[in-house]
This record gives sequence, structure tokens and C-alpha cells, in this order.
Amino acid sequence: MGEYVKKKKDMVFQTVESLQQVVNIVNEAAAAVNDKSRTIRESAIPEVLTGALGAGIGGIGSFAALYGLGTVGLSAAGITSGLAAAGSVVGGGMVAGVFVLAAPAVVLAAGGVGVAAYLKNKQLKQEKERLYKEALAKHEAIIRMMKEEADADKERLDYLQSLNILLQQAIKDLKKDLGEVA
Repeated sequence: MGEYVKKKKDMVFQTVESLQQVVNIVNEAAAAVNDKSRTIRESAIPEVLTGALGAGIGGIGSFAALYGLGTVGLSAAGITSGLAAAGSVVGGGMVAGVFVLAAPAVVLAAGGVGVAAYLKNKQLKQEKERLYKEALAKHEAIIRMMKEEADADKERLDYLQSLNILLQQAIKDLKKDLGEVA
């Protein structure tokens, strides 16, 4: 694979939550493989499947297109003298004291936000990789079902074809986010 897309604005799936659509399609494909009588009518996502069938391959731009209180006990005099003392550390007064006392909290908060963002992005990438593999496996299974059931009724064939279209698009969009040339 190429380089993972790191800029959110360049991603098709920008959050773990946005991947839920892909999870729904993968789950529906699993149900289709396990139940040979299942059609769009029995599906948990009939509108999505019908829309995909109507749009067809290439008609879809992306998968997403388918789918302050005071503190008791502190006096004003105590607060101002404390701020002035803290501000004197850097050669300032009470206003500088606000910044001196707030600096550690700001630094820690920024560090915490950075760590949280890193972990969230790592989780997002891992989930995309997992879903990509799942979508590929389900896509192969759906293609196999389409061949095995070539003489099935139109409702079943339309159902399998709509899953095929949605899985193809999900795979294409996940490949893009993972940095693999589509």
C-alpha cells in the first residue's frame, strides 16, 4: 500500500463513525451469503440497496454519496494577591499571573489533545484496514454467489448486484484513504 491519507479533508471516511455505513454493507453481504432466499425486501438497508442498483457502477461519486461558577472560600483580595505573586515571577503583575498559572494547564491540555488525536487517528486507520479486508472478502463471496445463482429470480439477482456495487465503491474509497492506488 502507498501512504495513508493523513489530512481529514482528503479522506472519504473521516471518523470511525463514518465507517458504520461500510459495516452495514459488509454485514448485509454476510447475510446475503448465509441466506440464499434473502432479497432487498428482507434487507436491513433496502433504500441504500435500491439506490445503489439505480445508480449503477460509475454513477456514484463516493460511498458516502450513497451512504464559570465561583469557588467558595476564596476572597477577592486573596485571588488578586495570588495572581500578583505569580505574575511577579515573570516580572509582571496580576494579569501576567493569570498566564503564569494557566500555562501548565494549557500545555497539559494541548498534550492531551495531541495524544487523543494520535490514538483516534491510529484507531481510524486500523478500522479502515480491517474493514477493507472484510469488504474484499465479502465482495469475493458476493461475486461467487452471483455465479452460483445465475438462474435465481430477478429480485435475488438485483439484491446481489446492489451489494456488489456498494462493496466495489466501499473498497475503492477505503483504498483511497489507505493510500493504495485504486
